[in-house]
Amino acid sequence: MSAATPSIVADRDAGSGGGIQEAVRAMRVDLAAAYRLIHRLGLDDSIYTHISARLPGDGHRFLINPYGMRFEEVTPENLVTVDIDGHVLADPMGLGINPAGFTIHSAIHAARADAICVLHTHTVAGVAVSCQEEGLLPLNQWSMQFTGRVAYHAYEGIALDLDERQRLVADLGDKPVMVLRNHGLLTCGRTVGEAFRLMHNMERSCRAQLAIQAAGAPVIRPSAAIATKTAGQYAAGYDRVVVRGAPDNEWAAFKRMLARTDPDVFAAG
Repeated sequence: MSAATPSIVADRDAGSGGGIQEAVRAMRVDLAAAYRLIHRLGLDDSIYTHISARLPGDGHRFLINPYGMRFEEVTPENLVTVDIDGHVLADPMGLGINPAGFTIHSAIHAARADAICVLHTHTVAGVAVSCQEEGLLPLNQWSMQFTGRVAYHAYEGIALDLDERQRLVADLGDKPVMVLRNHGLLTCGRTVGEAFRLMHNMERSCRAQLAIQAAGAPVIRPSAAIATKTAGQYAAGYDRVVVRGAPDNEWAAFKRMLARTDPDVFAAG
């Protein structure tokens, strides 16, 4: 099947039990919130780039944005449901999905059971660092958290060829973050909140790196041991939330900020 022409079949998004329906609704709200927050922070790119989330209870279906809507227009109700084979299961706006988004996100959701949410951006800072030979440098606390946790994938053109998926997932491996060379950034989260927080920190790391390089002053580079230690400290913090069930206070704070201006994201569906 061509990625550019996914087929449309009956919607199977609702699930069968009340618990699943509640989990699906919560996932839709979180994903819509991530779209709005990426817009709020200026990390979107017109109608392009994408955030996807695997639906609870079924590893073969995920939610993604309607192709043609800006991120500030995304709601829990207008998200598109698609499976990893390219079948559009529910498309409330009738806009379909970005074929490049399907290629990238379907590959990762199919290969990585832990990749519940996949977030991709084309920001000026992220694209700039993706073009640098050394990639992301462990120069500060934000960027040191990614020591040993960043994968790189060479640019192959706009991601329309389905055969790129095997190379993309091979390059990603088990890493939570990928720099798409000459293209942008990608994060994989075990929750929507984790994918968002990883991207927020990656973006700030890239901006800081460019600012440091532009200043032209001598740079203090932390030791490899300190960078590795810092990465472990951050990883433990992420695990406290996702694995041990501690409250995700930062994600909750971002959603409270959003609720004051974008109440439609949280309205009952």
